[in-house]
Amino acid sequence: MEPERPNYGAIMVHLKKPYWVFLILLFTFVAVLTFQLSTKDILPFQFFGVTGSRKTSVTSGSDPVPDPGSCAGLLGEFPERKHVMSIKEFGGVGDGKTSNTAAFWKAIVHMQRFSNKGGGQLNVPKGKWLTGSFNLTSNFTLFLEDGAVILGSQDPKEWPVVEPLPSYGRGRERLGGRHISLIHGDGLTNVVITGQNGTIDGQGGMWWDLWQNRRLTHTRGHLVELMNSHNILISNLTFQNSPFWTIHPIYCSNVVIKGMTILAPLNAPNTDGIDPDSSTNVCIEDCYIESGDDLVAVKSGWDQYGIRVARPSSNIIVRRISGTTPTCSGVGIGSEMSGGISNVIIEDMNIWNSAAGVRIKTDKGRGGYIANITIKNITMERVKIPIMFSRGANDHPDYGWDPKAIPKIKGIFISNIMSLNSTKAPILAGIKGGSFEGLCFKNVTLLGLAPTAAWHCEFVSGCTNAVFPLPCPQLQNNGSSACCI
Repeated sequence: MEPERPNYGAIMVHLKKPYWVFLILLFTFVAVLTFQLSTKDILPFQFFGVTGSRKTSVTSGSDPVPDPGSCAGLLGEFPERKHVMSIKEFGGVGDGKTSNTAAFWKAIVHMQRFSNKGGGQLNVPKGKWLTGSFNLTSNFTLFLEDGAVILGSQDPKEWPVVEPLPSYGRGRERLGGRHISLIHGDGLTNVVITGQNGTIDGQGGMWWDLWQNRRLTHTRGHLVELMNSHNILISNLTFQNSPFWTIHPIYCSNVVIKGMTILAPLNAPNTDGIDPDSSTNVCIEDCYIESGDDLVAVKSGWDQYGIRVARPSSNIIVRRISGTTPTCSGVGIGSEMSGGISNVIIEDMNIWNSAAGVRIKTDKGRGGYIANITIKNITMERVKIPIMFSRGANDHPDYGWDPKAIPKIKGIFISNIMSLNSTKAPILAGIKGGSFEGLCFKNVTLLGLAPTAAWHCEFVSGCTNAVFPLPCPQLQNNGSSACCI
């Protein structure tokens, strides 16, 4: 029987939307954002513009006009994979016990020969497929059929130690190298990881125990990490129990992550959902995330190593994300931001039962900049601190960091925020001697605070319009919205 070929159009149009029904909102947002980054400036994307005799559009034939609120319209057309095989054809056994590491490596090596011949696709059928780390290849699709589960090996030796990232200088948790991700790729083009709601399970409990018991020798591996790669689509799957950050595109461009469910125990350490890092032209949308750390965090390198590499994160959209994280934030910028972060739109998010809603994290030694950030249309319920700028984590790679490297923050536009049952007013902590300016807060309503709750602001400047409760003096401007333009 011929292995099943995916209908890419159906995938992009009918991606699952794992949203929970949110509690009844008390107010309706009525303000229109006065400052917007134009689509032309933000996302000059050209995704999968590959010529070929057999192409599949990401839009259905009955709907020729892409939804302007979706990344699907950015993907254009790309060729159907001409060579489709199953992991079973390479000796794979889906019993949840047999190691399939050799089978996946054999399959990828075989698929490499089709990279310039229409591309290859590896189907993973229903079953539990235990494996160690394996690399992907260019012009390739990894397709998980309904009921397919890829399980991460419980043998640390099957997660080899590799060199640290140049913009980090060492492992994020330990000196030296780091464990490679379960699914990895470096220097790739036109890669798709998708399927019929299949699952990739990192089985991270072993790694969390090593970290918590201080027996970790090298930094934990991610579930999926793609480096130095271009034209990436990750969609319509469940990723769960990652040892460390779940999806980590770094030094990449033209990345779409769409329709994903990402799950980890709420006390699982550092299990960030999606962390675009030193990457450009990234769109993350329509995802549901539960994790023990930030749902989404935009990064760009760590202290002097990030400053030296100077690979910024820019032109990023994060929208229609729902989820919870009791220890961290719904969306974070930083704290690793030394290469610079700019031109980011975050919109239409639902966050509940979380430590923070929107958080910008910096510190002395980071250097770099955060500029031109738009955050709008965010609803929160039982979020402890809805808006937070934090500093002073004293988290540095080594003794080579420069205390004079102070980050510059300018042009943060936050509007149409509704938070119910908050426990603390916003905390905006800049850095003495730094530049934290051009902060605009418009149509921000925070309900449930104690009457004595007050904004806490240090070393910041900006303005507000239609904000409740009354903001700190550094932001008050008698209701004028001129500084928000």
